[in-house]
Amino acid sequence: MESTEFTQFRKFLGKTQKEMAQLVGISLKAIHSYEQGWRTIPPHIERQLFFLASKKTGLKIKKCWIVNKCPKTRKVKCPAFEFDAGELCWFINGTICGGELQKNWQEKMVKCRKCEVLTPIFEEVINFSY
Repeated sequence: MESTEFTQFRKFLGKTQKEMAQLVGISLKAIHSYEQGWRTIPPHIERQLFFLASKKTGLKIKKCWIVNKCPKTRKVKCPAFEFDAGELCWFINGTICGGELQKNWQEKMVKCRKCEVLTPIFEEVINFSY
């Protein structure tokens, strides 16, 4: 996640820097560092921002296995299907997107940012005017 995206998410959530620090459990200085681009935004913070934004948008998101037309053999091996969390598949590690096991957050997000399960949330945040 880029520093400008972090700032967009914070503003979309309607939080000051101080409120965002409290919300995600980090220091105000860390928030400043993320927004200035001095520090890399850790995966657990990025993940939390996407989760909170997904809840605020109120968008109806299709289940990932429907979007990706997953065969039953793939669905039964995927934790998103196992926990009936197809609209939050991007949040869950170990999903099997495109037939490939997603091993870590960075690799996963490259694919997820192009997927129509996550893109509506991301677009709503980025296109939000404050």
